Amino acid sequence: MSHQKKKGVAGLRDRLNALCPEREIFLRSGGQVKFIRISRRLQIGAAGLLSAALIGWAGITVSMMAGSAAVAQQQAALDQQGRSVASAASKVANYRKSVEDLAQDLEARQDFMDDLYKTHFGSEDGNAAGADLVGPEKDGKKDSLSTKISSAPEAAPLVRLEQRQRRFALLLTHAIERRADKAASAIRSFGLNPDALARNAARAQGGPFVPWKGEKGAMTDELEHLADAMSRMEFLERSLLAIPSGQPTAAPMLTSSYGYRRDPFNGHAAFHAGLDFPGRYGQSINAAANGKVSYVGQRQGYGNVVEVEHGNGIMTRYAHLSGFAARVGQKVARGDTIGRMGSTGRSTGTHLHFEVRLNGQAVNPRPFLEARKDVLQVQQVATARFADVRNRG
Repeated sequence: MSHQKKKGVAGLRDRLNALCPEREIFLRSGGQVKFIRISRRLQIGAAGLLSAALIGWAGITVSMMAGSAAVAQQQAALDQQGRSVASAASKVANYRKSVEDLAQDLEARQDFMDDLYKTHFGSEDGNAAGADLVGPEKDGKKDSLSTKISSAPEAAPLVRLEQRQRRFALLLTHAIERRADKAASAIRSFGLNPDALARNAARAQGGPFVPWKGEKGAMTDELEHLADAMSRMEFLERSLLAIPSGQPTAAPMLTSSYGYRRDPFNGHAAFHAGLDFPGRYGQSINAAANGKVSYVGQRQGYGNVVEVEHGNGIMTRYAHLSGFAARVGQKVARGDTIGRMGSTGRSTGTHLHFEVRLNGQAVNPRPFLEARKDVLQVQQVATARFADVRNRG
């Protein structure tokens, strides 16, 4: 191996010696001859210097070209960044404009809701006017909407509007609770317990389970309380409308009252489960409240009968009829004609036998038909609200 390596080095030296032989250059000047000897070593050194120079020049050239390309690339990147910044600035400006437009639209809607509240419920009462109804945050928790947008200065109008709407929700909740309390008081005036009616309604619920898809905690406490108050008012007013307080016929009562009486046929002591209204044959018999006709036909002792279910366990019975004007399953409203007065069944003459039953048991109809004026006004308000809802639907 050493011999072959030396032979290789010697061979390279021989090739260099062949390429760079010693040279002598003769110069004649003024009749004199001079010569310059260029040694082999000098030639090799000059060639090495020239090669180094060429390599250095090539390196500098390549470096300059690379530097020029890098500068161009950086300039292009800067131009792109400039365009991105301009685009972002334009988007921010458009976002701020859209937030301002949204805030103006929401403010206009809130003004409308405030006016609507005052129209239906009157001006804010002393408990609400000028007061901070929202109050401090509970347990140090901030509202999710405020937390999300309060850090953006341009969103400040939305934060203020959110606070205003939370306050409005509380005002509306108080107004609805007052209205629900009036309905509950009206129900009590008929001798009925609104809480018991609510418990019965709670037991009669169902339907498929559909998971809530909204964001957890998306509803504020104010909106949850408003929803609960609306649900309570809805139930109480519907229950109030289902109470049979309308006159079942135009005839004045009564030839026989509810409770103890002597039987008109045998004179024995008997229990009379309703009120009797005398009148002319064929006179209109009207539904005493909203409901659904549950029975049309004959019952022993009653003759021709129409029965109407009003919900919450309340049923009215109209007996001794000469004819029917309703069918089973038909929905009727207070005052709708459902039959004609007659004297069928166990009857001594033309009249209407009217009963009110609660969960199957007969109760005295008189408190229902002698409702106070203020109770009737509450019923009228509820009737108007449900009529308006049906018309909008």
